[in-house]
Amino acid sequence: MTDSRSDHGGRYEWWLTPVTAGLAVLALVIAMAAVLISGTKGTAGESGHSPALGGETTFEVTLKEFSITPASITVPSGKKVTFNVTNQGTMAHDFAVDGMHGTKMLDPGASETLVVEPVSAATSAWCTVPGHKEAGMVMSIEVAGEATSADAPHGSSTAMAAQQTIDPEAVPGADWKPYDPELQPVEGGTEHKITLHATETVLEIAPGVSQEMWTFNNTVPAPTLHGNVGDIFTVTLVNDGKVGHSLDFHASQTAMDKNMATIAPGESLVYQFTAEHSGIWMYHCGTAPVLHHIGNGMYGAVVIDPPNLAPVDHEYAFIQSELYFGADGAPGSLDAMLADDWDGIVFNGYYNQYKFEPITSAKPGDRVRIWVLDAGPSENSAFHIVGTQFDTVFKEGSYLVRKGNAEKGASQTLDLQPSQGGFVEFEFAEDGTYAMVTHKFSNASKGALAIWHVGEIPEAPAGSSGGH
Repeated sequence: MTDSRSDHGGRYEWWLTPVTAGLAVLALVIAMAAVLISGTKGTAGESGHSPALGGETTFEVTLKEFSITPASITVPSGKKVTFNVTNQGTMAHDFAVDGMHGTKMLDPGASETLVVEPVSAATSAWCTVPGHKEAGMVMSIEVAGEATSADAPHGSSTAMAAQQTIDPEAVPGADWKPYDPELQPVEGGTEHKITLHATETVLEIAPGVSQEMWTFNNTVPAPTLHGNVGDIFTVTLVNDGKVGHSLDFHASQTAMDKNMATIAPGESLVYQFTAEHSGIWMYHCGTAPVLHHIGNGMYGAVVIDPPNLAPVDHEYAFIQSELYFGADGAPGSLDAMLADDWDGIVFNGYYNQYKFEPITSAKPGDRVRIWVLDAGPSENSAFHIVGTQFDTVFKEGSYLVRKGNAEKGASQTLDLQPSQGGFVEFEFAEDGTYAMVTHKFSNASKGALAIWHVGEIPEAPAGSSGGH
């Protein structure tokens, strides 16, 4: 395996285009605005159709992040079609008609000629790298004299795949284990060496719901790293997956085209940084489309303790995130992610897992610290534990409330936007059951619920139920 940081494009590649590309994007935005205002789709020429009326059989095709040029062509019926395909992007792409007949995966700058058997009906071609089609890498192929794909009945070319759903009555199987929420103490020494393996693996994310998730070390969320201000983190990323992956540590300060570069399957890189500031910091895959990689599970936390942090009896880490189900166990849909159409909001990657396995380690009067990260990728969090008050709140680098302050104040909710984090401290006042939620209750009902059993749990009277 090799360190290939300089060989492949890194994260957020669309930010690195030349000035001319920026002008092209501006022009596209203006054109799109005009379409939205007028309510029309524009002429055939404006929409990117080939000016050829079914006469051309050879096309020069350019692949970039995230487009295929030309975006639409018209071909003659019953003739073979030749595509001269060049990847002018900064990461690997391919080009496949119907998603099946295509080129090999092309590295940046590579070209290949693809000859396709006679085309008799409207179809499409796209990049088969997960998420790239949804991000815009698709070409419409029309046949001269035939109805266009826009005129064809919706879904006529491909049967709709089965969409998974959550059964609210279902429970995990007997061999299921929850994600351990306890934060492990900082290991000795000032350098922490970690190896993260990027994988695509099938995981259960709700009772009866399994799908391909993109992970670091086969877990969602990824392992939580823990250190002190001034510690060095030496992280080796190994890509054991099928597509390119990368790392973006919010706890580091480095140019995104260096340590954050995308590496191909079978490659590795070493990402080293010094933790200069305290807090809970998100890390994630930064390979485009970034939304797709985070939304499919490639996120984790780095906890850097503030100096002179007082000891507590129990310390936990919870990461709030969204679930996006894929059809027939496929990765989550990028279209759903772009539309904020999530299927669940969860703590530590699994629907209602601490309802199925309540947390029992704390007792009344124990000092508890909970680190919270909103990994999103898109929804906010209103972290709250029913029946408690937080006498200490640390958010995004500073204390908002601290035990023993002159005002004797306390907090009820830690509010976080995606990628923000902090911690709360408190003590459970008495024995009993406590619910931990996001106080945006529409999301709490979608899986962001945890139950704490504290001390001796009194048996509830028959027929009674709590208000939460």
